[in-house]
Amino acid sequence: QVQLVESGGGSVQAGGALRLSCVASGYIGSRYCMAWFRQGPQKEREWVARIASDGSATFSNSVKGRFTISKDNAKNTCYLQMNSLNSEDTAMYYCAAGTTRSTNSCPGWTYWGQGTQVTVSS
Repeated sequence: QVQLVESGGGSVQAGGALRLSCVASGYIGSRYCMAWFRQGPQKEREWVARIASDGSATFSNSVKGRFTISKDNAKNTCYLQMNSLNSEDTAMYYCAAGTTRSTNSCPGWTYWGQGTQVTVSS
């Protein structure tokens, strides 16, 4: 079975930085994508960033220029580096994974982590 475990969340002041990690166990597939989503209180879940099998990355408009996503295949780990954090970034952050037939596209998400809380204070 595939399991995703997030870590690295915490409290940080506005303008600060935080790095989230997602460690995957089990076999996802020969070709797969990883992504980060977030959900604030009283809000719907929002897609934040994803990284495809070939390492190409895309981001939501709200985090472009501030966040970066990367992965370490040897450690089965995906990272989300968050810079210039503001109060709008306060949310529970979730890691997701999904298989794909493409090297640069991600059609869907099959596996989800339990989440890690990020709180940004003004």
